[in-house]
Amino acid sequence: MVERAVGGAHYGLRDWLAQRVTAVVMAVYTLLFLCTLIGAPQVDFTVWRQIFAPQWMKLATLLFLVSLYLHAWIGVRNIFMDYVKSSALRLVLYAIVIGALIAYTGWSVQILWGI
Repeated sequence: MVERAVGGAHYGLRDWLAQRVTAVVMAVYTLLFLCTLIGAPQVDFTVWRQIFAPQWMKLATLLFLVSLYLHAWIGVRNIFMDYVKSSALRLVLYAIVIGALIAYTGWSVQILWGI
């Protein structure tokens, strides 16, 4: 009989569920956004600003972007756990990716509320 050594951080179910939830959020937003664009007679800068002017659209867009960043983090982290064997290098890569995602989130807020 073969005994398996269980190791790792046991992220499996939580990661799987988070990936599915964030994917659903992004899909719903994409459909909402496409319907908004299809309903616009033409898309120019003025219409683009009007689309993102309401508070609910800014919040929906921010929810989409945060879901995108979380989705990306889970995927990248899993790739690093699978393929980067050096713990020190993995930690450095985690820090770089987390820093970039935090910067992207701040930049997203700045762009959305700058409209």
